[in-house]
Formats: sequence, C-alpha cells, structure tokens
Amino acid sequence: MDRTPETAPAAPAELEALIADALAHRGVVVESVRVAGAAATPTVEVLLDRAEGTEGLSLDEVAELSGLVSAALDAQGAHVPGVGTGEYVLEVGTVGVDRPLTEPRHWARAVGRLVEVSVDRALPVTARVLAVEPVGVELQTVRAGAKKGMRPKVLPAEHVPFDRLGPGRVQVEWSTAQDADGSGASDTAEHTEA
Repeated sequence: MDRTPETAPAAPAELEALIADALAHRGVVVESVRVAGAAATPTVEVLLDRAEGTEGLSLDEVAELSGLVSAALDAQGAHVPGVGTGEYVLEVGTVGVDRPLTEPRHWARAVGRLVEVSVDRALPVTARVLAVEPVGVELQTVRAGAKKGMRPKVLPAEHVPFDRLGPGRVQVEWSTAQDADGSGASDTAEHTEA
C-alpha cells in the first residue's frame, strides 16, 4: 500500500526518540518524523529546527545532522523501529515558512514579519509581530486599505498571551522601494550629463 506524505502516519515514538537522542546537545529540535512512501522502500522524513535563536539551520548544518541521524538508524541493524527491515530513504530538512506558528520559538522567528492569526478563536487577522515575551507576543494589526491603492490602516500594538492565539501563518510580503523606505525613491538613479 502506498502512503503519501499528506496521509502518512506519524512515526512511532520509538523512532522519534532514537532520532532525538542522536541529535541531543546539538541545539536542534526534532519538529516531526514521518514514515511515508511505498512500503517496499519507505521514506523517513525528519524535519528539524534550531532550538533557540532566530536563524534557521544552514545547508551545511543540515548535512551534518543528516549524517548523525543516518548513523543512528544504521546502528539499529536490520530492523529500524517504525520502518522495518530492508532499504529506506532518509530525508532530513528544516521547516519552511509555511509552518504554523504554535510555539514561542516559532513566534520569535517571526518578529518583524506579517502573520495571519486568530485571536480568541475569532476570524483571522493580519498583524505584524513586534516582539515575543515569555507569556505572549506583541502584535500590531494591519487592515487593508478601504480601496485598492489606499494604504493599510495600522492599529495600535497590543500584547496577546499565547493561550489566546491560534496557530499563526507567516505572510509573504511583496514590497516596492516606496514601501521599504516610504520615500518612493528607487535604489537606482539616472544621471544626465549636459
């Protein structure tokens, strides 16, 4: 039976614990482990994130961590928990920008970014994450302009405790030179000599 990544069950706790142990003291968090794909050659999908800080993992770091995970799974011999016997494919990567913001460390990564989030289970709003504190985030709601071309309305900032927030989603911003510095000036200038 084929299992697609969308419908693949989460990996057994034993497999996730094995991978987490292999990466202990490396400053990373195992976001998820899934076994997906064809039963004959399953794919072990491991998503990692930095435990602290606002920077993501570099490609070199992911490659190094992938080697550690591979060695830990190889050390299991013929039977890997949750995978079984035989060949498998190992994919180690990082979470993407579309990951839901559910943990304080996720919100810390989003400081300065626009997010869509539901507060108190109301309809989602678009807001800029201004700061993250131990008990919540400081959000500044941004409402679209009343008409096309009108500037958005920026509301006063408010502190929202984590327990009032639904999962947030980072919004991709497309900006122009005017949006970036407010002047409308482009980064290039034309010079005419007489």
